[in-house]
Amino acid sequence: MDSSYDTPDGAISPIEPTSRLIPHPAGAAAQPPVAEPEVPVSLPVTSAALVVTRGPLQGERFELTAGRASLGRHPECDIVLDDSTVSRRHAEVREEGGGYVIVDTGSLNGTYVNRQPVDRAQLADGYVIWIGKFRLSFHLPEA
Repeated sequence: MDSSYDTPDGAISPIEPTSRLIPHPAGAAAQPPVAEPEVPVSLPVTSAALVVTRGPLQGERFELTAGRASLGRHPECDIVLDDSTVSRRHAEVREEGGGYVIVDTGSLNGTYVNRQPVDRAQLADGYVIWIGKFRLSFHLPEA
């Protein structure tokens, strides 16, 4: 790699070093790296969950532990989907009658389940919820 650059008048000037080593304080020995604790790749599902499969939060998992979860762009939503295609308070997932439903709460762009527009829909394991640019898969607890 060339360690010089051209100046406006056409002359070539050397590039100054941009990083320097900082020595350890006197008497301090270099510390070995700290091992990161192992985190299981997959945690067991103890409650229903939404997993973002497409969108800026891809891979994020949201456990539905409170019986109700609000989804939207507003920071007070339980699941914040920060994108202009999402309404501030877009939808809610609710636990009802031993199952789960999703309810559109008056969003501008609508809520879709398995590509069908819905105002309210029963959710089953593996169903895909579309909210703006986001795709979320719904998962029931493991037995």
